[in-house]
Amino acid sequence: MPFTSQAQTSPAAERNKGPILAALQQLLPPAGRLLEIAAGTGQHAAHCAAGLTGWQWQPTDPSAGALASINAWAQQQPSPGLLPPLQLDVLQQPWPLPPHQRFDAVYCANMLHIAPWACCTALMEGAAQWLVPGGLLLTYGPYFVDGEAPSPGNTAFDADLQARNPAWGVRWLHAVQAEAAAAGLQWLQRLDMPANNLLLVFRRA
Repeated sequence: MPFTSQAQTSPAAERNKGPILAALQQLLPPAGRLLEIAAGTGQHAAHCAAGLTGWQWQPTDPSAGALASINAWAQQQPSPGLLPPLQLDVLQQPWPLPPHQRFDAVYCANMLHIAPWACCTALMEGAAQWLVPGGLLLTYGPYFVDGEAPSPGNTAFDADLQARNPAWGVRWLHAVQAEAAAAGLQWLQRLDMPANNLLLVFRRA
């Protein structure tokens, strides 16, 4: 099927989709259902669904433009496990999902630093509600870590984000962990990723 003009491309997503898929293949069991929050362009959804053949991948995003891009990527790179995208804003509670549906994993990349802090709280609460017991929440992006010198790139990125919107910014790992714990999610581990990013792993108790 021809590549449509609706398919948006993020250079960062193009660079990091390979390392992210490799990490997910390491962390996730062979099969399950995954809910992606803030899927953006859809590049991660298309690439990871193709590499996680035992999984159903449900992308979501609040933006109609993003949903169109996700659909376009799905047409360009079809995978049996990639489901049609749903419109979902994490601040909308409860999340507009089928009431009896649950997920083995929730994945969210590059949202927390370009959204108000309330979105972090909402992500944790929503993940705790929609994950099966023992299900994993995985968040990817830049983080500041107590006791570790921040990279010059992340420091500059944080300043740029806050100049664009004071509610944005690179988040502190301990603050994200606290929100997760308050929602009933257990901290498991972090994976150091390229370009000074981290993949954080939490589990629903």
